[in-house]
Amino acid sequence: MNIIRFWVKNARIQALPQSVLPAILAFCLSIPFEGFSFPLGIIAILGVICGHLGLNLFDDYFDYKKKKCDYRDAMVHEGFRARIGKCTYLTSGQATVRNLLIACCVFSFIALLIGVVILYYRGAAILYFMLLTAVLGISYSGAPLRFSYHGLGELLIGFMFGPMVMTGLFYSACGVINPMIVLVSIPVGLLVANILYVHSIMDFEPDKKIGKHTLAVLLNNPRLMLIALAVILFSPYLIIGFGIVKGYLSTWFILLGLTLPMAISLFYMMIVYIKNPQQKFSPSLWMGPMNNWQRLEVVGIDWFMIRWYLARNLLSFFCLIIMILSFIV
Repeated sequence: MNIIRFWVKNARIQALPQSVLPAILAFCLSIPFEGFSFPLGIIAILGVICGHLGLNLFDDYFDYKKKKCDYRDAMVHEGFRARIGKCTYLTSGQATVRNLLIACCVFSFIALLIGVVILYYRGAAILYFMLLTAVLGISYSGAPLRFSYHGLGELLIGFMFGPMVMTGLFYSACGVINPMIVLVSIPVGLLVANILYVHSIMDFEPDKKIGKHTLAVLLNNPRLMLIALAVILFSPYLIIGFGIVKGYLSTWFILLGLTLPMAISLFYMMIVYIKNPQQKFSPSLWMGPMNNWQRLEVVGIDWFMIRWYLARNLLSFFCLIIMILSFIV
């Protein structure tokens, strides 16, 4: 049990909302459709969880092989403002690279077994979702494509955890793909991409130094970074508005506007970060949960985590509102 807890923690369990919330949302939206299967939907969510944890560990594995993860600590000592702590279980000697690779394979194998069960009941179509997700996920930081090293990582994850996860989960649960799920999955995917993009803006200097070409590094200009952020952050509301006007979505979806203050606040915080990264912000209740805040202040990463938490909570509230609407509309 301890070893399971150890690897689940190292797989960045705190990032699971990026995939699990879209998956649960797709499950909720699939319930009214003919052919809905509660068991298949639930095990598909478990498959998403195992797949995400496995891919997070693969990301650590490939990053460590490319450039040992203690480079962030070295940069802090050199005066860079960098978040530290990536794959500390390797740099501290708690686990070896071989242990890490085994853990990657175990999580991925469980996800594969779940996929085989769904394949048996839903047919070959689910196989394409599995194969494409696996190839794209490994290629996030793995050779030869290394999407996250060429400015495409954020958009790739947004595509995977938005349209790919949601349509795949929806199909697993009810055996069809509906235009509604596609339309909803795009804004959700953009908000997932937003979490990573906010992350990459704050990791701009260390990523640039090691040659990791995130979208922020690729743009390499503060004004362009903010323009891209505005597009990623506010396009979901425009897409939902389009769906309402065209009649694809219920007018109740206008309630998603309740999350707009969070988006505006995050955008403002990122403007401030680029102009004055030393300026601090304190969390407010309306920003959503921000766990262990006092400890984060002590270790000195509160500047990073308040923005990361806010981006994550924006996605969470956005999905939760749609989940509620799926039961009352």
